[in-house]
Amino acid sequence: MLTVVIPSYNAQDYLDRAVSSVRGFDQVEVLIVDDGSTDATAAIADGLVQSDPDHIRVIHQKNAGHGGAVNAGIAGARGRYLKILDADDWLDRLALKRALERLELREAQGEPLDLLVANYVYEKQGKAHKAVIRYGNVMPRDRVISWDQIRRCRYDQYLMMHALILRTDLVRRSGLVLPEHTFYVDFIYSFVPVIDVRTFEYLDVDLYRYFIGRDDQSVNEQVMISRVDQLLRVNAAMVDAIPAPDEVPPHLYRYLVHYLRINCVICTVMLLRSGTEENLARKDELWAQLQTKKPEAYDAVRKDLLGRLIAMRSKPGRAVIMAGYHISQWVLGFN
Repeated sequence: MLTVVIPSYNAQDYLDRAVSSVRGFDQVEVLIVDDGSTDATAAIADGLVQSDPDHIRVIHQKNAGHGGAVNAGIAGARGRYLKILDADDWLDRLALKRALERLELREAQGEPLDLLVANYVYEKQGKAHKAVIRYGNVMPRDRVISWDQIRRCRYDQYLMMHALILRTDLVRRSGLVLPEHTFYVDFIYSFVPVIDVRTFEYLDVDLYRYFIGRDDQSVNEQVMISRVDQLLRVNAAMVDAIPAPDEVPPHLYRYLVHYLRINCVICTVMLLRSGTEENLARKDELWAQLQTKKPEAYDAVRKDLLGRLIAMRSKPGRAVIMAGYHISQWVLGFN
């Protein structure tokens, strides 16, 4: 029924927790992708396979980065549905049980889903209050829906990889191939296949636990600034992928523009936070390239207040952007 792919690079301290959160369900295949780890990850993965060979498999491969590991998982998955679980995160077992029951119910009713959406939780180390991203204001609960029933998202709401359980053959047919040796490819994973989604359902459970707060983590601000080239590479892939407005349902296009806008915000903020003249110029290049490649998407992104603000060159515009960024840091608990 469901393949949970766990991309794993030097994850010896976390892998057992991730696997323990999803093992023990007859309907779940656990597929660990050891991405050329140099610590004990490979040995731990092999031991987990030996403990439950009917439900746990491992792929050992030369290091290809997070994108390359996800690509291997997509290619090797045997389940009808697909969930990506990073090795330092985990799933809530009760919520997973409910998700499996819902998928089985829709299959039995002859209404197989393209996508099942669930909530995710920011598990910030040392933070008592955990921010939860829910979608009850965006989509109806507990029924099969289409894009014309979707309301507008808030700025903190978009369908991150953590929220998605996708049908495996849909992901494959979308032509998704993530760039290797590139961080932040989860934006592409949760953008390209969604273009082909037509039927989905929102299950209001806190399924994915997103572990944040480590200094070496990819979402740490200084790490993101040092990898801004990779952020821009991901943004360029999203720009290339976004369809023309008349190629998809209107509410789907509106959502895709929203998600692209959020990625443009992240890129712009990190370029500004770097404080270098070179990166200020690259911010302008980002917007110029969007306007040249996809003028309709550029206009749609800019129609929104946030879109207009992040594209501004003035100091007041930058100040507003930074204020919003610091608020989101405080709410979600990012470093």
